[in-house]
Amino acid sequence: MTSSRWRLDGQVALVTGASAGIGRAIAAELLGLGADVMLVARDEAALEATRAELEEMFPQGQVRAFAADVADAEQRREIFDWVEDLGNGLQVLVNNAGTNVRRAAMDYSDAEWRALFETNLFSAFELSRFAFPLLSQHACSSIVNVGSVSGLTHVRTGAPYGMTKAALHQLTKNLACEWAEDGVRVNAVAPWYIRTRRTSTSLADPDYLDEVIERTPMGRIGEPEEVASAVAFLCLPASSYVTGECIAVDGGFLRYGF
Repeated sequence: MTSSRWRLDGQVALVTGASAGIGRAIAAELLGLGADVMLVARDEAALEATRAELEEMFPQGQVRAFAADVADAEQRREIFDWVEDLGNGLQVLVNNAGTNVRRAAMDYSDAEWRALFETNLFSAFELSRFAFPLLSQHACSSIVNVGSVSGLTHVRTGAPYGMTKAALHQLTKNLACEWAEDGVRVNAVAPWYIRTRRTSTSLADPDYLDEVIERTPMGRIGEPEEVASAVAFLCLPASSYVTGECIAVDGGFLRYGF
């Protein structure tokens, strides 16, 4: 009984932005806990390479992939047409896909800031709505949204990015309350700087890196696997009484600010 609370055997998970970084680490973590995983990302070649690698690492699990841009409303619908056609159901949705353009507030074009909302926020809302009929068929299923400390306090990521993540955290709370009676738990994680391809440019500046480390009590940059483990916990039966929560994976950063 105890061990099964820390396993996802027989469950099916969908992870967006799954070809690299945090998304790939989440997919690997869920596979390691016994889930079958469906991967979604824009870059078909990178996605297929990741699918093959994960399949080799976790031969006991089923790994499927679908290339799609979650920023595109039509492709969001196509993702769930694919999921429904597979006929395996769905117990876990991880809305991980995200992007950013760092600029001063007055320097964004309309197209730039609107695109951030499509990828970071609207996709999570719509994919969650598409997933709901499948998730609600089970006594306990879960959605985990990958937010950011940028949605909780000011950091130098640009106003639109922070706006999308703050709204994503609020979406988490609203859906958690609305869907609790349907057996769907909705939670979020809020990472600080994690060592990924997207953060590599900023962290390559030694002065900036020093500032980041100075404001991080644990004195280091986080790893994708550390976010993945928090996401996995929120998917497990062991967290069955946790919903509407946002777990910061930040090395203590939010206790300092930046």
